[in-house]
Amino acid sequence: MGTTIKTRVIGIDIGVKKTTIAVVDIRGTIIAKEFLNTKDYPVLNNFIEVLSERIVMIAEENGGYEMVRSVGISAPSANFLTGSIENAMNIPWKGVIPLAAMLRDRIGLAVAVGNDAHITALGEKAYGSAHCMESFIVVSLGHGGVGSCIFCNGQPHLGTGGYAGELGHCCIVDGGRPCNCGRQGCLEEYVSDRGIVKTARELMAASDEPSLMRDLETLTPMTIGECCDKGDAMAQKVYQQTGFYLGIGLANYATLMNPDAIILTGELKDASRWFMEPTEESFNEHVFGNIRGKVKLLVSILDNHERDVLGASVLAWTVKEYSLFK
Repeated sequence: MGTTIKTRVIGIDIGVKKTTIAVVDIRGTIIAKEFLNTKDYPVLNNFIEVLSERIVMIAEENGGYEMVRSVGISAPSANFLTGSIENAMNIPWKGVIPLAAMLRDRIGLAVAVGNDAHITALGEKAYGSAHCMESFIVVSLGHGGVGSCIFCNGQPHLGTGGYAGELGHCCIVDGGRPCNCGRQGCLEEYVSDRGIVKTARELMAASDEPSLMRDLETLTPMTIGECCDKGDAMAQKVYQQTGFYLGIGLANYATLMNPDAIILTGELKDASRWFMEPTEESFNEHVFGNIRGKVKLLVSILDNHERDVLGASVLAWTVKEYSLFK
């Protein structure tokens, strides 16, 4: 008998709210996809058990387990070099979690783990806005915070310990808002989901100016943006301030790295129509003059969840093959 050529991998995106599991073929086609509610599993071992069962099930239902080569996983605060989630602040499980080893022992296949920004960059390079680019930066703006990944000469730069690209925890305001990381003034406290809402609350508390935001039952980046569309001056100021801080952060990044482009992704990319103009203005004001006008600021064209499972599948193809079933 000849050796079976494995033509599929499993791509997994562990999000703060939802975990996506997909079977992806060698051409990058998503064959099948299903979901778990991440928050339904506050106990890690229960999550790993259910995730393992779903991996086996979706593989068997879509071509057979023997056709799956490996598994790639995107997760917050994950470290590709160690295969672990390390001290994530936005998911139920705390401390250092050796996710790749735990899952490999259960399913008997090679498992690679990368942080969500790293995986996003792989997806953008293979299938999205960074296709054919050698040097670019992906910045993910989301509910959990702000992450980024640097590509230099066609390869991700992960740093000595795997922590390169923590843009969200660069200080942008000395003595500013307290951050979940324990410090103050981090960028993500101003441009993430919670940062935008905090800005809105601060502006409303600081004056008696009328605003449609005061009547909102739920204050979110999208509902604030809807107020912008109705001409609400204070809501527009929220996004002007957001763009100002984001532009400074991106300008510093571009000045250091001189990339072809910076690509914005994540849940908040849908709000980009409200903050891109002030972001570009602030970026051009603060970036090093010699590269002004030479670094593209782009918004990802890919669906967030599809891109991230595709990026996880790209990572799966890079890990050395392993199987208990050979």
